[in-house]
Amino acid sequence: MAHDREAPRLPAARGPVSEGVVRYLRDAGPLPRGAELAGGDVYGDDLQLALYICYELHYRGFPGVPADHEWDPDLLRVRAALEHRFLSALRSDAPAHEGVQDALADLLVEPVESTGVTHFLCEKGELWQLREYAALRSLYHLKEADPHAWVLPRLWGRAKSAMAAVEFDEYGGGRPERVHARLFADLMTDLGLDPSYGRYLDAAGAEPLATVNLMSLFGLHRVLRGALVGHFAAVEITSSPGSRRLAEAMRRTGAGPAAEYFYDEHVEADAVHEQVVRHDVIGGLLEEEPHLTPDVAFGIDATSHVEDRLAARLLTDWQAGRSALRVALDAAPGARQGSKSPHIS
Repeated sequence: MAHDREAPRLPAARGPVSEGVVRYLRDAGPLPRGAELAGGDVYGDDLQLALYICYELHYRGFPGVPADHEWDPDLLRVRAALEHRFLSALRSDAPAHEGVQDALADLLVEPVESTGVTHFLCEKGELWQLREYAALRSLYHLKEADPHAWVLPRLWGRAKSAMAAVEFDEYGGGRPERVHARLFADLMTDLGLDPSYGRYLDAAGAEPLATVNLMSLFGLHRVLRGALVGHFAAVEITSSPGSRRLAEAMRRTGAGPAAEYFYDEHVEADAVHEQVVRHDVIGGLLEEEPHLTPDVAFGIDATSHVEDRLAARLLTDWQAGRSALRVALDAAPGARQGSKSPHIS
């Protein structure tokens, strides 16, 4: 399908840092420097979008931007400055567990009250909210497994073998129609969304951008391989119960068979993946490199931190009856009639 091959267009800037990065990639001006890079909210739209754009050069890039910009030294210096701020904030703000087992145990604890995003969508979510959720999550799911694949050359033995086995499942087990990114594109089609890669970047605020930036940050740095494994564990362990609730939300709202299937598939697959990741990926890594224990715990904790920030944003907006997006979905080609989002002021 065409959307599987297309690169996303450069997004609209959201402040001086992202404006400078976009301007540089268009060969229309200098990169941001000094005070611009040091100022602004580290979790805000401007910095997170600038970082996302820098990382996207390592995925599919942007039309009209030369491929060799991926390793442009000046751009890498800007990216490093933004990464330093983001990583420092995560180390300061994320809840800290002393050990991996304690961090993993907390992931398995369901809240007494149904307060999470998937609980909300399962119990009372409307179709427009499911469409918004899918649009935001498409920034990751249409590159699903890609950021985690970067860790494979940095592992060996049992951890490498187990990680490769899970990734093989994520990539469809050798069947292109079963690649999870393709299954999510089918889900988007059921929901009347445009399944083109990166289509909803302009609609996504800082919180969903940060969840994807976290994966890219951990995946691109060998020194953060333990954090990447921790992140991967957090994703796999929380996926199965969350996917069960989302599958029910899709059935309840009549979203469509492909929308239901994506999450039904993850209920079963990720329940198996959880055990492999816990016992063989984490266990194998820490058997070989026990000094990475704090990094694995940090990866789990940082993931919880950025996901909690996204959940708070979505629930605050949806419970107030307003859209959680920066740009309305109704402009998307093929948008389903009768599923319009509320007005975005």
